[in-house]
Amino acid sequence: MVTQGPGQDRQSTFQKIRETYPPPTQPPPAAPRDERTEELLRELVAHLRESRGQLREEWARRIAEANLLIAMSREEIFEEATAVYDQYVEALETGTFEALQAYAQNLSERIIPRGVETHEVVGIVLLLRDVLARALFTKYHGDLDKLNNILDSYEPAANRIAVTVAVGFVQERERVIREQQEAIRELSTPVLQVRERLSSPLSSV
Repeated sequence: MVTQGPGQDRQSTFQKIRETYPPPTQPPPAAPRDERTEELLRELVAHLRESRGQLREEWARRIAEANLLIAMSREEIFEEATAVYDQYVEALETGTFEALQAYAQNLSERIIPRGVETHEVVGIVLLLRDVLARALFTKYHGDLDKLNNILDSYEPAANRIAVTVAVGFVQERERVIREQQEAIRELSTPVLQVRERLSSPLSSV
């Protein structure tokens, strides 16, 4: 009976994780915008930029209250929140997500080695979506028709932004797992070779 070494057990575990939770490859394509949607999003973006300081601070406060990104200092969280906020608003304005996706991957490269988990990254993006939605309710609560139109334009874009960031993080995490698998394989190979050499004389007797 052949038993697996520790390295092989870990490889098998990694493989099971990858098969059970296959990473997405790309966020879904953006829906085309009509003229009305473009107009509403321009108004929305102008409001978010005007309220940038207040909303960014509110988001950073809620991140801390939710105990997310606990591996990072408050200063680091605020710095990253500023960058993500600006990328988020830009994606809302342009309807393109390449810059946001590149930033999400860069962010993931920096925070995954520090132990930040997928649920934390998804959590902070959903918190930002909630903070901005609350800001829209505050601004447009006196005009329910306009509020509904704004939300109809905002929500699909906000959902796609959340998926884009999550995809970038999961892809980077998958890359880290592959590197760990390769490192484990390299460490376990000499052990297997020694076992084979030790068993060879016994099998020839």
